[in-house]
Amino acid sequence: MSDCIFCKIVRGEIPSKKVFEDDDILAFNDITPQRPVHVLVIPKKHITSLATAAADDAPVLGKILAKANEIAVAQGSPDGFRVIINTGRVGNQEVPHLHAHIVGGPDPVGPMLKRI
Repeated sequence: MSDCIFCKIVRGEIPSKKVFEDDDILAFNDITPQRPVHVLVIPKKHITSLATAAADDAPVLGKILAKANEIAVAQGSPDGFRVIINTGRVGNQEVPHLHAHIVGGPDPVGPMLKRI
């Protein structure tokens, strides 16, 4: 998608602080980090969200998860991390390009959700 901010980052039209890249995925530091380690991992192919991912997207989705530990450790979170993939309006997805947040650092991340 030509106007997608993450597609523009993949194409190099918008700068990012890359921490990992291969033919299928790109990982870069979040511009408004919520934790000492906060990296976004995106497929280079535009996939709007997990809700629109197809069966043939499974290899790149698996690669995002398979690389998460390597990225987290390299960025300074060797004792654990959290992977978050927000999906759609209810999931509070802000950018309509599938992305995983890897968050961590030296201290525990905290509870996943507030209890209701």
